[in-house]
Amino acid sequence: MAGEAVAESADEAAVQLDVMPSASERGSIQSIDRAANVLSLFDQNTRTLTAALVSERLGLNRTTAHRYLQSLQSSGFLSASYSPGPLLDQLSAFVSARQQILTLAPAVMRQLSDHTGLTAVLSFLGRSGAVVTLVEEANEGTIVLTVRVGTLLEIKAAQSRVLLAFQSDPGVAARIHAELDPAEARYEASELARVRRERIAWADLNRAGLASVAAPVFGRHDIQAAMALLGTSTILSPSDRKAERVRLLKAAADHLSSLMGT
Repeated sequence: MAGEAVAESADEAAVQLDVMPSASERGSIQSIDRAANVLSLFDQNTRTLTAALVSERLGLNRTTAHRYLQSLQSSGFLSASYSPGPLLDQLSAFVSARQQILTLAPAVMRQLSDHTGLTAVLSFLGRSGAVVTLVEEANEGTIVLTVRVGTLLEIKAAQSRVLLAFQSDPGVAARIHAELDPAEARYEASELARVRRERIAWADLNRAGLASVAAPVFGRHDIQAAMALLGTSTILSPSDRKAERVRLLKAAADHLSSLMGT
């Protein structure tokens, strides 16, 4: 019995060791938390950080505080003078651009929906495809095709293809396409090349009777969003790439891009 008890205790200890994070893992998380705390010290009265200030406000010794400042500076979060660095500027511009789109897009999309009689959708790129962010449903017709805000679209969705086609970093598409088999990945690569040439993308989801087409919305430096129309295959068809509704979609996406300062 005693031997069994010892064995059980050993097994329990092994389970605990498997479940509990290692010291290095706990340290990594603590480092992120501390870095966030350091960056949170910026406010309207604190535009530059010092080891003394970080030490005093966060209760760290000065050597540790200085080490965090140096690490954040080398990573781009802080400048050489320990003021906000280029990476924070980049993130700020990104968030600002998205907020600008969310402010400007509804009116453009409403007009597009009214003129086409179809539902207009705007999506941003998520971890593995386009994420629906804004929807303007058609006001006319007895049947309304729509999609819920927050929906993660498939890789072969029109909006996902647009967002991947115009990424400045080709590694983004390569990472997302990694889940496809080699033949599918090659096909998607050829489709993205077509999207870049035509500045328009069609869905390829094998859903009978349904179709969607998307166009890119650019910011000052890169693609920001994809704008799309949802409809039936009798109204929207890849075989009719110069149809009036497609032309209106391109014009609306270009107009929103111009409003973004491109």
